[in-house]
Amino acid sequence: MQHSLKGRIALVTGASRGIGSSIALSLATAGADMVLNFLTRAAEAKAVEAEILRLGRRCVSIQADVSVASEVQRLAGEAERSMGAVEVLVNNAGIARQQALEQITESDWDELIDVNLKSCFLVTQAFVPAMRTRRWGRIINISSVAAQIGGVVGPHYAASKAGMLGLTHYYARYLAADGITVNAIAPALIETEMTRTNVKASTSNIPMARFGSVEEVSDIALLLATNGYITGQTINANGGWVMS
Repeated sequence: MQHSLKGRIALVTGASRGIGSSIALSLATAGADMVLNFLTRAAEAKAVEAEILRLGRRCVSIQADVSVASEVQRLAGEAERSMGAVEVLVNNAGIARQQALEQITESDWDELIDVNLKSCFLVTQAFVPAMRTRRWGRIINISSVAAQIGGVVGPHYAASKAGMLGLTHYYARYLAADGITVNAIAPALIETEMTRTNVKASTSNIPMARFGSVEEVSDIALLLATNGYITGQTINANGGWVMS
């Protein structure tokens, strides 16, 4: 069966670069009209928007800090007014700050939990009601191998990404009867700016002995956006690092 999202509206948070931009382009190529969320990289978001418009899809980019409830409500309102009801949601926004254990402060902890985990909750809560009304929705949470093995960034990052899996499990069970699937992707290590700037990022633990590409993650996102029977799952794109 050919994957098609024609007539669907999708939103990707953190869509200006890396995995987020690749997922946005993949969904648009499959027919979706796109809402791109970004925080600071307006020029890069506009470049992704231009590429999607060239595909013949509708697209709008909206600046918002998705770790702040009022900003999420503004994002939801602007998305609805400019595009219509969002049916595919990809919670991708996140940060990673590698720190020595003894250097992590309470404010460091709070920032990573807010940006990586609270944002996932706030954005999902904002867009789920319309999905339930339409009795169709796809929610995809971008977690990390750090949720499973701890990783090398820090306990704040690992906890935030593990928390996303807990949210995925709850929403998947709670929303299944409404025709909404909820899944997570746990990538590692993907060739992105985040990986390139992490001095501890190494292929030594990866059986495939290479970093993954953003397209290898966006292919999974497209599958989850078009499949109605996969829910509550974590898809591991990690070159065999963690096997399940």
